[in-house]
Amino acid sequence: MAVNSPIPVSADLKPVAGIELGYAEAGVRKANRKDLLVMKLAPSATIAGVFTLNRFCAAPVQVCKTHLEQVSVAAPIRALVINTGNANAGTGEEGLARANETCAELAALLDLQPQQILPFSTGVILEPLPVDRIKAGLPKAIANLQADNWFNAAESIMTTDTQPKAASRTLTIAGKQVVMTGISKGAGMIKPNMATMLGFLAFDAKLPQALLNQLVKDAADQSFNCITIDGDTSTNDSFMLIATGAGELEITSADSTEYRELAVAVTSLSQHLAHQIIRDGEGATKFIEVTVEDGKNVEECRKIAYSIAHSPLVKTAFFASDPNLGRILAAIGYAGVDDLDVSKLNLYLDDVWVAKNGGRNPEYQEEDGQRVMKKSEIVVRVKLGRGAAKASVWTCDLSHEYVTINADYRS
Repeated sequence: MAVNSPIPVSADLKPVAGIELGYAEAGVRKANRKDLLVMKLAPSATIAGVFTLNRFCAAPVQVCKTHLEQVSVAAPIRALVINTGNANAGTGEEGLARANETCAELAALLDLQPQQILPFSTGVILEPLPVDRIKAGLPKAIANLQADNWFNAAESIMTTDTQPKAASRTLTIAGKQVVMTGISKGAGMIKPNMATMLGFLAFDAKLPQALLNQLVKDAADQSFNCITIDGDTSTNDSFMLIATGAGELEITSADSTEYRELAVAVTSLSQHLAHQIIRDGEGATKFIEVTVEDGKNVEECRKIAYSIAHSPLVKTAFFASDPNLGRILAAIGYAGVDDLDVSKLNLYLDDVWVAKNGGRNPEYQEEDGQRVMKKSEIVVRVKLGRGAAKASVWTCDLSHEYVTINADYRS
C-alpha cells in the first residue's frame, strides 16, 4: 500500500481538450489486465520530452528521439502508444524493428505517417516485444478513445505499482482557464536520470516547440529528476509534456507572467506525480524528504542529498525506525564534496537537532530521534554552512518486501 497516497478518483481527473485516450487488454505479458494505451493528439498539439541517460536505452526511447527530431509543420506528432509488461530493451536491431512496426501499424489505423507516432514500453528487459499481440490490441484501444479515460490510462501503464498515479489541476492565467492532467508509473528501479518511470502530462494551452522543450526540462529537473528508490537508472525512462493548443491561452514568451504561472503549475503537478512514485516504492513504508541547505551550489547539495537517499544502511535504518544516525553523517562524508568542512555541519530530523557543528548535539536524546523515525513521513535536513544554495530529493525506506518483489518480478 502506498505511503499516505490515496488512490486517485476517476471523476477528479479532468479531460484535457485536444487529447483522447484508449486502452486495451492485449496480453503483452499477462492475460486480463490493461496493458496497452493509445493517446491521440489534436493537430494543434506540440509535445516535448526528456529521456533516460542509461546508455542501454530501450528501442522505443531511440525511436521516440528520432521521431521528435523529424517533427515538422506538415507532420506533427499525433499519437502515442504505450505498452506495459515488456520493456523492449536490450533487444538490439530486432527491438528497433518491432518498435517501428508498432508505429507503422498505429499510423495505418489512424491514417498518419509512422514518424507521427511515439512508442513507449515498460516492463521486463531483454525479452522480445510481442508485437503481434500489440498490433492485435490496437483496434480495441482506438475503439474506446475518450477524453475522460485518464484513470484507465494510468492503470494501463502500471508494472509493480500497487495503484495508479494520476492528478489534475485547473487554474486561471490571464483570465483564461487552463486544464492539466497527468499520469505516471514507477515503483522500483527508480533513480534519476530519470527513474524506471513513465510520465505523461497534458494541458490545453498553446506553446511553441522551443518553449515546451524548455518547460519539460525545467519541470523534470525539479520533480522526476529528484527521486530515488533504489539507485538503479532504468533503460526506458520517459517524461512527456503535451500542449494540446485546444484551449484559449496562448503563450509565446518565456519572459511573460503567463509562462511563469504555467511553469509553476506544471512543476507542481510533476512533483505530485513524482512523489506518488516514491510513496508507492516497492515495499516502502516511509516517505522521506532529504533537503541540503547552505551549500556552495545546487550540484553539491544534490550530490550530498543523493548520497543519503541512496545509502542502503540509511534506508534500512529508516525501515527499522532505528536512530542509527551516524549512517547519515557517513553518507554525507563520502558524497564526494572534497572540501567540505564538517565542523560547520548541522543535521536535523524534522524538528530534532541531531548533529551540531559536526558532532553529536549535546542536547540530542535518542528517544527524540526514534520518535521521528517511527513516523511515516520524515524530513532529513542538512545545513552545510558554506553558502546559500539548496536542493531536495525524495526517497523511501528499504524493506524486506523490496527484496521479495524483485526476487519474484518475472514469476
